[in-house]
Amino acid sequence: MSRLGGVMPRGSKRAAGTRWWGTLRDDLWTARADPLPPSTWLRWLPHGIVWLAALGVLLGDAAQLGDNGGLDGEFAFLIALGHSGAMVLALWRPVPAWWLSLAAMLVGATAVRAVMDDGYKFTWPWTVAGLIAHLFVLLLLALRVRTRVSLEALGFTVLVTYVVQGLVGARNYQPTGQVAVVLFAVVVVLGIALRGRREARTQLAEQTSLTAEERARRTLLEERSRIARELHDVVAHHMSVISIQAQVAPHLVENPSDELKENLEGIRENALEALTELRRVLGVLRSEAPDVPGAAPDRGGTAPHAPQPTLDRLDALVENTRAAGLTVTVEHSGRRRPLPPGVELSAYRIVQEALSNVLRHAPGASARVQLTHLPIGLRVDVSNTRPTRAPAPSQGAGHGLLGMRERVAMLDGTLRAERLPDGGYRVSAFLPTDSGPDRPVPDATSDSAHEPIRHSTEDDTP
Repeated sequence: MSRLGGVMPRGSKRAAGTRWWGTLRDDLWTARADPLPPSTWLRWLPHGIVWLAALGVLLGDAAQLGDNGGLDGEFAFLIALGHSGAMVLALWRPVPAWWLSLAAMLVGATAVRAVMDDGYKFTWPWTVAGLIAHLFVLLLLALRVRTRVSLEALGFTVLVTYVVQGLVGARNYQPTGQVAVVLFAVVVVLGIALRGRREARTQLAEQTSLTAEERARRTLLEERSRIARELHDVVAHHMSVISIQAQVAPHLVENPSDELKENLEGIRENALEALTELRRVLGVLRSEAPDVPGAAPDRGGTAPHAPQPTLDRLDALVENTRAAGLTVTVEHSGRRRPLPPGVELSAYRIVQEALSNVLRHAPGASARVQLTHLPIGLRVDVSNTRPTRAPAPSQGAGHGLLGMRERVAMLDGTLRAERLPDGGYRVSAFLPTDSGPDRPVPDATSDSAHEPIRHSTEDDTP
């Protein structure tokens, strides 16, 4: 009949049967190693339990086969050794161990059947110790191999048990096949469930790790995007000044030469072109939705088109923090002088982020901000005392220090974040005003020394 008649062609049946037999052979006729993973808390406890149980099976099975089964002591010991050895082998090679256990059962059942008399009803075809051994083997098998392989091994075990007890049979025995099949099924289902649970936990741990890494990477990119927006404003300001100065310069010189006018005009055109390209490339970073009028302020509370803050706005920042309930003192030392815009902006953002961390993670504490103006740069210290109560759960990403490190690394500076002996927390940053190779570095043994910048995702809890 044709395939439309609902009957599979003979060639297709033969091909399907060949594929099924090949799959079954690949699953059960293998000697590949699959060691039992050690326990997390008690590393070798499962292995020790299996070894002790194997010793018990060896002694019990040898005694039962020799005393009650009528076998010679040496032969009974070899069969018992097959059962117990299969248990130990299952710790590393579960499929060969399953074959060994099944073969030991067949040899023992055949030998006992040949000498069985009518005086004693022997447990047959599975002895008690052999049944226990095969339960261990099937459990260890189901814990490591795929579900399909476990079910195939269970089905083949049931088939062999049915053939030996149901079709072959013996004269006078106590049947154990029915009980064995039920116990085997329960153990395989339990092993499959435990293996599925272990795999689910492993996948959950991997997913959690990937999520944490992705969150840290996203936080890093967001902070770098924010820094890029701020630097865009700084660089755009200076390029605009260069363009204006190049335009005004010819009017400040009496009878300027044509070469001078041409060079200044070239400087102005290059500055305008660079400014245009800069705005085209980085202008999209001004806000989350640059095309939407009235975009919301960024994470630092700055409106998208507002001038970038400098240390001149530090007093306003401190007043806002005090209004939120935090006691803040500000100290200045050293001779104040004009600083590069990048240093001013980074110092302001570091103080802002550090005070925000104190508000979130150290309720009831007081904070101190100290700015030290050095000939080679600016040192920023923000410290807080021990909190008086436990902080509320934070909804932040927990990577506030990451932004500080990015800003300090951009300026070739150094940063240290550490807990204080009294339970407080301190963030110290050194921002150099000259990043050249000849810039002196603070002595590592002095109070102004800092550790090198390391990109980190550590928690910013004070």
